[in-house]
Amino acid sequence: MYTQREIVRISKRENNTKRTYLVTNILQGKHVAVNPSKALGMFDELAETLKQKYKNEKLLLIGFAETATAIGARVAIDLGAKYMQTTREKVNNEKYIFFTESHSHATEQKLVESDVVKWIKWADRIIFVEDEVTTGNTIMKIVDILREKYSKEIKFSVASILNGMDEKALNNYNEKNVAIHYLVKTDHSTYPQRVENFVNDGSYEVEKIDEKSNETPTILPEIKEVQGYLNSRKVVDGKEYDKACYNLGKEISKLVKKDAKNILVMGTEEFMYPAIFTGKVIEDMGLDVKTHSTTRSPIAVSASKDYLFHNRYEINSFYDSKRTTFIYDLSKYDQVIIVTDAGFNDKEKQGEFLGNLGLLSLVKALEKVGNKEIVCVRWVR
Repeated sequence: MYTQREIVRISKRENNTKRTYLVTNILQGKHVAVNPSKALGMFDELAETLKQKYKNEKLLLIGFAETATAIGARVAIDLGAKYMQTTREKVNNEKYIFFTESHSHATEQKLVESDVVKWIKWADRIIFVEDEVTTGNTIMKIVDILREKYSKEIKFSVASILNGMDEKALNNYNEKNVAIHYLVKTDHSTYPQRVENFVNDGSYEVEKIDEKSNETPTILPEIKEVQGYLNSRKVVDGKEYDKACYNLGKEISKLVKKDAKNILVMGTEEFMYPAIFTGKVIEDMGLDVKTHSTTRSPIAVSASKDYLFHNRYEINSFYDSKRTTFIYDLSKYDQVIIVTDAGFNDKEKQGEFLGNLGLLSLVKALEKVGNKEIVCVRWVR
């Protein structure tokens, strides 16, 4: 069992008046570097709370972008369920069901409509998977949309690592017959006051590259491609996705340098689970592995030793070079392996992808803290 003290840290959102704090789970493998086995162990615990409850139902799990995409994927794999994620990216030739997260820095969320239409007819229950539920308003928005759009009497549940819903919100879910599952109950009442005490005096590094400049990092990363890609922005089968991720991890593990003892495996934005799972495959080789990923979340950093984040690197997005993303508290490793599905809508070749500004700006940041052995692996069809 996990406790709030073990896994929760409170961080300060930058320029967000709707919610000034960010509840950060230090074992999740998103903003904070963690051993992959610890992240997956926590996800598996959440799955255990659901196994017996819904063992006779056909389940469609939906993980929320960005931060819960890995949790949702792992829980779906553990349950042998169907899985899809919400997304903020464009999926070619698809229409969407839109909804919003009012407190978020990137409020627009969407689901691929054709997959929802197909699989809602099949499923007995949809389980929304989140890292943390505070009010439950965002999930209830999509529940209401789906109930209004489709006449099928489908059941809904919510599963999250953390749950900070107050009594009023819990009663609302109960009245609307949406079941709630979680690992840790949190109390948000003191969070706004706690973040007010932190000064934004950490290290802010801008590594973003202008499209018109010829600026490149000193080190150019090695580019590799591994086939077998499954895009979880559309529905995937949990067992098939597990097999595909395992094959990806095994192929990437062949790229580990013989003298490398500590390794960082990085994901990119919504693309988290394959990186975390690859890290676990490499960890099982007896190596010290950490994993985290780039993010859209602009978190303030502080020099205070009591604060979680001290260094922020501003980089281009792998998916849209004009968009700003971030990575926090980088360290030096014997080898860094970046795993991405960027370009999933394009037919970019290896040489072309070397010009991806998201990759180049991330390499600049990694280089700044002493990393020299960097490889980028694209998962492709």
